[in-house]
Amino acid sequence: MGRTRAGSSATTRLSFVAMAALFVFAAAVQINDPDPWLWVALYIAAASVSLAALWRPSQAVPAMLVAAIAILWAATLVPAAARTSLPDLFQSWEMMSVEMEEGRELAGLTLVAAWTGYLALRARTR
Repeated sequence: MGRTRAGSSATTRLSFVAMAALFVFAAAVQINDPDPWLWVALYIAAASVSLAALWRPSQAVPAMLVAAIAILWAATLVPAAARTSLPDLFQSWEMMSVEMEEGRELAGLTLVAAWTGYLALRARTR
């Protein structure tokens, strides 16, 4: 695939858009959460830095900030999430326990941290 004027392949740019869409979807499903606005803000921030990477691929600071917030927030959930297993997190659609909820939240935060960390690292190496 050819490179665009920003120096990214079409596949890379498509992955940025796909991850942004995933994070917008994640924000939308948080509406029924007891504390939706914190989650919506985080997922929209992750979507925003994903889209920003299309036009400003060397802009690392916003992605680093989102990654740092996700990492710090995830660290607060590790103790409760550690009391459940990965298969238990996805055994049903309903939340069966606080540990299940916090384990799922930890998974979302880990995804945000990993992706935005990747974007920050990619931007710093450009």
